[in-house]
Amino acid sequence: MSKLPLVTILDDEPEIREILSDTLEDAGFRTLSFGRAREFEAALKTVTPDVCLVDLSLPDTDGLALVHRLALEQGAVVIIISGRSQVQDKVTGLELGADDYIIKPFDPSEVVARIRVRLRKTAPTETTSNTAGFANWTAHFDRYVLEDDTGQETPFSHAEGEVLRLFLQSPKRLISRAQMQDMLGGGAGDSFDRAMDVRISRLRTKLREDPKNPQLIKTIYGAGYIFLGDVSWR
Repeated sequence: MSKLPLVTILDDEPEIREILSDTLEDAGFRTLSFGRAREFEAALKTVTPDVCLVDLSLPDTDGLALVHRLALEQGAVVIIISGRSQVQDKVTGLELGADDYIIKPFDPSEVVARIRVRLRKTAPTETTSNTAGFANWTAHFDRYVLEDDTGQETPFSHAEGEVLRLFLQSPKRLISRAQMQDMLGGGAGDSFDRAMDVRISRLRTKLREDPKNPQLIKTIYGAGYIFLGDVSWR
């Protein structure tokens, strides 16, 4: 079986699909292209992409709703490629779980570069574990689920997993916004800060934290965040 990363391309413009497919395959990726969300979602039942490139303006579904489902249900990196250039569209896409947002028209080489950066950030090293225990929880990063001490599982998105892993790898240490931006990538500024706030809020909800008095993920106002639990990687 090929070890080359698989990139799926969902865009209703054949020319865009062809450009992306040719460029990515020349760069050493495998690709599958789709013009309709229905075909794309059917393919996900039999293939597991490493990266999903998704256009928001799709003829048969709401692109943002699809991005949200992908972020929640798939372990893939989700990158939006869209002609929508409004800041609010970008913010909404990131809040819904996308890992990056590229505006059309784009340079195909930039798409390749951004995919490589994302895959480097998510690729486990030889010493990286995919399972961590803390408090009454076990985080399974290979399956993107949180398991409580009764065995009940709660899924988390790829984007939420990036933040959770960052916390679990640096417990009881202050992590500033600047450090988060440097480690996780993405554009700096209000859109990044807002996306992080949303992802952390969702993680707290999934960890059943009291939003007014969280015990695990603490906000240090004006400084950043700190994870207070004891962590054991397995």
